[in-house]
Amino acid sequence: MNPKVIERFLERAKKWNEEMRLLRKICLESGLEEDYKWMHPCYTYQNKNVVLIHEFKEYCALLFHKGVLLKDTEKILIQQTENVQAARQIRFTSMEQIVALESIIKTYIFEAIEIEKSGIEVPFKETKEFAIVAEFQKKLEELPELKTAFEALTPGRQRGYLLYFSQAKQSKTREARIEKCIEAILDGKGLNDN
Repeated sequence: MNPKVIERFLERAKKWNEEMRLLRKICLESGLEEDYKWMHPCYTYQNKNVVLIHEFKEYCALLFHKGVLLKDTEKILIQQTENVQAARQIRFTSMEQIVALESIIKTYIFEAIEIEKSGIEVPFKETKEFAIVAEFQKKLEELPELKTAFEALTPGRQRGYLLYFSQAKQSKTREARIEKCIEAILDGKGLNDN
């Protein structure tokens, strides 16, 4: 990994620059390898993702990839949305907050490394446990080729579509989303595949 990539990322970060630099230092002091994934600094143990630094408008955060498995003795981990199964964040809104939590952050990182060493995996919900909205169920019944194509998709791609369709509040919006995605499903593509 070329550290210049991370430096460029940090230089472009206006609001949380100093905070993310300190988080980077903490991650590196924990013995993790630095990488750049999903357009963010990512820290790994034996090529397995442990923690990611990212910024948002209101805060910057450390995202633990298997955060759901951490003990969270300090009750500081946050689930970003109800659909996030494995990852958990520690959010920061000031440099002082990071400094005050530095030893706790290191403890969480070391626990996350131990989880990777142990080989424990996060048990994910099966695709069949996700609800199929009525509008999509109707379309699957109308178009057998769509049902066949959907069932041939990987479980992750299936979940992506099911979540996308179910997030729409109105039936009309769900129907529009489904219509927009039919061709991609028939082509064997996921929601975000080009």
